[in-house]
Amino acid sequence: MTDIVDELKWRGLIALSTDEDALRKAFADGPVTFYCGFDPTAPSLHLGNLVQILTMRRIQDAGHRPLGLVGGATGLIGDPKPTAERTLNEPEIVGQWVERLRAQIQPLLDFEGPNAAVMVNNLDWTQGMSAIEFLRDIGKHFRVNKMIAKEAVSRRLNSDAGISYTEFSYQILQGMDFLELYRRYGCTLQTGGSDQWGNLTSGTDLIHRVDPDAVVHALGTPLITKADGTKFGKTESGTIWLDAEMTTPYAFYQFWLNADDRDVSKFLRIFSFKSREEIAELERLTEERPQARAAQRALAEELTTLVHGADQTAAVVAASKALFGQGELSELDEATLAAALSELPHIQVAELGQVVDLFAEVGLVASKSAARRTVKEGGAYVNNVKVAGEDAIPDAGELLHGRWLVLRRGKKNLAAVEVTGA
Repeated sequence: MTDIVDELKWRGLIALSTDEDALRKAFADGPVTFYCGFDPTAPSLHLGNLVQILTMRRIQDAGHRPLGLVGGATGLIGDPKPTAERTLNEPEIVGQWVERLRAQIQPLLDFEGPNAAVMVNNLDWTQGMSAIEFLRDIGKHFRVNKMIAKEAVSRRLNSDAGISYTEFSYQILQGMDFLELYRRYGCTLQTGGSDQWGNLTSGTDLIHRVDPDAVVHALGTPLITKADGTKFGKTESGTIWLDAEMTTPYAFYQFWLNADDRDVSKFLRIFSFKSREEIAELERLTEERPQARAAQRALAEELTTLVHGADQTAAVVAASKALFGQGELSELDEATLAAALSELPHIQVAELGQVVDLFAEVGLVASKSAARRTVKEGGAYVNNVKVAGEDAIPDAGELLHGRWLVLRRGKKNLAAVEVTGA
């Protein structure tokens, strides 16, 4: 076992702890059984959830036992949002999402060996409980004055939207999860984001009321921020999901590849399993040769492989290179090429026209005359082949998978054309 507290602190993964010294001792005396919960309020997890899963894996690798909880019950209620009530999803939909989330978490934890992970669902211990039992056995341990002081509840109480009793009760359900896992598995630690701190401590408070001699802990990871002020895990096209159908492996890879130099060191520490020495070397390369983007490439390849597998990573790396003339576009499979081109400026046309028209229409140049100058200067490419003349018209046989042309101006400016009527 390693000193996991020091490791988590070095990686910037501890924002809040009920008692850091006591937690350090618990880890040293270990093994510790701990859990983190994920609510199925969407059909996929996202990068914020990935922080929690990878933190679980780090603690597991240090010799401790993780319980991955997918909240089939809490997902029916929803954690209070800062601004308004959540839309309640049908139980059948939530049940489907539970299975999807489980399938995303399981490959990232180890389910073999003495500290093998266990997946649990809080619907197992709530669906048979009556309202009277819930109020008598659990609700009586909660004090309303403390509940309304929780940050998430307080924000809503002071908003125009207010808060329903349903969402107000969420923290009781989450507290009950910790108590139930404490009883069933000897679980003594809950991890989660620092924005969930009120919910995390509702569990420790409940256990202490039921069993005053219990020694239990909560650990909150910080919210990740980006240097440019934009929200982490978001792009212009939306949230970065772990599901390949919601965020393609290519887009997932590009998110990491495009990380700001000011952020990449932090991202390496939080997300990468590379050693301190390896991260230090990548930090040095970023400082000395930022244009090489060595740290971003290493991070993109590691995370894409972790989430989507080595084959998908190889495909998106090949696509990334081919788009810039460092590989054969014709060798890319249709799905990978489609995903890559969807990230570029693109247009649809019914039939092929002159290259200069296509360059202007897709926005690679400001006008047809500018497109002619680009061709004349040798800076216009179609499918990585230099355009020879100003009146050139691509042939239908040049279409990739019978659909696409990749246009490039100079070395780095790319766009795509999809021909719908060819």
